[in-house]
Amino acid sequence: MHPVTVHSEDQRLARTIEEAAAELLRAMSRYGPMASAHEGFAVIFEELDELKAEVWKSPAKRDPGAMRQEAVQLAAMALRFLYDVCGEPV
Repeated sequence: MHPVTVHSEDQRLARTIEEAAAELLRAMSRYGPMASAHEGFAVIFEELDELKAEVWKSPAKRDPGAMRQEAVQLAAMALRFLYDVCGEPV
């Protein structure tokens, strides 16, 4: 059997997914489930707006860490929408 080679891109992707999953679990422990598609959309829109505020700063004032944090929160809320609103995968 050959050893599995994990490419650095795969590791980076795995760490990124883990980061979003950790944020999702944190949010699920703090807040109840999304009650409706409208609520879920509103939460996602709020996170998107927060990311937009970071992205639209001038390049000199842009903070990659803040953009990452907002992007992770957006990804987590998109996953939460899938989990709470959309039901089981088909």
